[in-house]
Amino acid sequence: MPIFEKPPLETLTPAKERWTPIYLEHGRIEVDDSSVKWIGADRTIIRLPVATLSAIMLGPGTTITHAAIKACADSNTPICWVGQDGMRFYSFGISPNHDNSNARKHAELHGSTKKREEIARKMFLKRFPEADVSGKSIKELRGMEGKRIKYLYEDMGYKYGISWKGRDYNPNNWDLADNINKAISAANSCLYALCTAIVCSMGYVPTLGFVHIAGTLPFVYDIADMYKPFTTLEAAFEALSINPFAREDEVITLLKKKIENRELTRRIPLDIEELMQ
Repeated sequence: MPIFEKPPLETLTPAKERWTPIYLEHGRIEVDDSSVKWIGADRTIIRLPVATLSAIMLGPGTTITHAAIKACADSNTPICWVGQDGMRFYSFGISPNHDNSNARKHAELHGSTKKREEIARKMFLKRFPEADVSGKSIKELRGMEGKRIKYLYEDMGYKYGISWKGRDYNPNNWDLADNINKAISAANSCLYALCTAIVCSMGYVPTLGFVHIAGTLPFVYDIADMYKPFTTLEAAFEALSINPFAREDEVITLLKKKIENRELTRRIPLDIEELMQ
């Protein structure tokens, strides 16, 4: 087996100072000459500075050797197995933190009613900065959010000329949903994948939400909600304004552009750190 010297703990770059995640597809990661190397299907060869990466996102057509996984683990660099262009989330391994400090901080904040409400209010202000949330409980914030989101959907429909009858879909009977609800759901699932990869790579706990409590990823839903108005909703409504029968891949193509234009892979980690102070 190729040898990768485990870096001393004190030399590893802290998670908050690492580069943004990188996405790779159609190629192989292995250890060669004591370094981690990416070999693309087009024969491109790149040495990966794994100790300075915040995460490696492996897309379709990728393989990774046991030696490379060990090297990433030794460098506290997480690996995320994702769908095309990072738009699905399948699996995850190891946090880049030197300890479980972020998970413990998350649990402590979640366990305090006062802190939980403070963070929920900060999340609300990220979306609606003009709102007065002083002293508002999480239940009251949910009520305020529901009204604003209702108006937001209506405004989007008016802006893009799409008939909006309300958010209505049954995941167990997908065919009953209208095209705009299908488009929104497809876009949202992609945003959830990106947020899950980032939350996990930072060592936070996806199951401990501050506003959401249901489902398998409440904290991910909390984070994703802050970006939906200018990512998933715009992508869905815009796609159907161009083609009333837009396929999922057309919606996702627009969503990817909006995520890139907003630099979300850089922005989300910064916003999470700010919220969890």
